[in-house]
Amino acid sequence: MKNNLVVVDHPMIQHKLTIMRDRDTASGKFRSLLKEISLLMGYEATRDLPMTNRSIETPLEEMEAPVLSGKKLCIFSVLRAGDGLLTGLLELVPSARVGHVGLYRDEETLEAVEYFYKGPQQLEDRLCLVVDPMLATGNSAKAAIDKVKSNGAKNIRFICLLASPEGLELLNREHPDVTIYTASLERELNSSGYILPGVGDAGDRLFGTCK
Repeated sequence: MKNNLVVVDHPMIQHKLTIMRDRDTASGKFRSLLKEISLLMGYEATRDLPMTNRSIETPLEEMEAPVLSGKKLCIFSVLRAGDGLLTGLLELVPSARVGHVGLYRDEETLEAVEYFYKGPQQLEDRLCLVVDPMLATGNSAKAAIDKVKSNGAKNIRFICLLASPEGLELLNREHPDVTIYTASLERELNSSGYILPGVGDAGDRLFGTCK
């Protein structure tokens, strides 16, 4: 089976991730670090965006200079934790279109349950980045990509902070055409479907709703 995984292991990303893993890191710091990491990972995920040239005048002469071409890309945030990655990516690509897929995990079955979807038009002509900090069981990522594909998207990449081997296997099996970008491939899932060693529940740590 093809493994479409890109581990973005830049030293700055790994340093910031270590601070995020620390249980004593406050929500505000956790949010700002995830935003910073998402911006850095975004450079890798958009490395091959199509380009064209246009004429401009520098202070010294006229030249043909490279600019982005084609439809504006779309970022799909998997609610609610995906918004932690969305903010950094929008700083990198402020003209991007934005969509949302609302999913929650059934704590008994670990299956994803959809409750909301809103996205832009003409997805078939756009690069779509689906973002969620955790690729754990893979069920939410699969459901989100299923939804985006059903609305026409053909060029999809998935960006997460952490990925488990189990989630990676499921996503590669169900969506072999989707490249996965992550800061770390983790060891395993625990019996409750949480990533080990992980960062805990990313949504709770982002928004200060930890028990």
